[in-house]
Amino acid sequence: MKFQHELTFDAGIEDVRAMLLAPAFWDSVAQATGAFSSKTTVSETGSSVETVTDEEQRVVGVPGFAKKFVGESTRAIKTLRWTGDSATFAVETPGKPTSLSGTATLSSSGTSTKLRYDLDVKASVPLVGGKLEKLVADLTIEGFGKEEAAGVAWLAGGQA
Repeated sequence: MKFQHELTFDAGIEDVRAMLLAPAFWDSVAQATGAFSSKTTVSETGSSVETVTDEEQRVVGVPGFAKKFVGESTRAIKTLRWTGDSATFAVETPGKPTSLSGTATLSSSGTSTKLRYDLDVKASVPLVGGKLEKLVADLTIEGFGKEEAAGVAWLAGGQA
């Protein structure tokens, strides 16, 4: 299932890029999303910079059909590999039948910066795979709302 979502920040593209490469920013996102463990690493290779966030969250509010697939908690390993203003994006969920991949792109719009995610979620579950993909997309969009709020606070000077 393909979907897209856009976040808007009232800051220049350089400030937003710096925020997205700061482990402390991803710690604040993890806190906002209720993760009970999170660690972000940043590494540079040639002209690309990679952030990897490994976190675990309790599974809350999922419908009955999904509970047997997702369990009580989910580990998610989110990787963004930036080259300039665009990145490949992937979320692995070890032991779960779902994956998420696509791109993230920064663009300047006047005095604000947009971060656009173009993603594809896949669930390898017979019969209910489509429902599970829709659920993952909805939960991801909900998480992006929290990411945007954490980014607004970060850029306003509330960073850790």
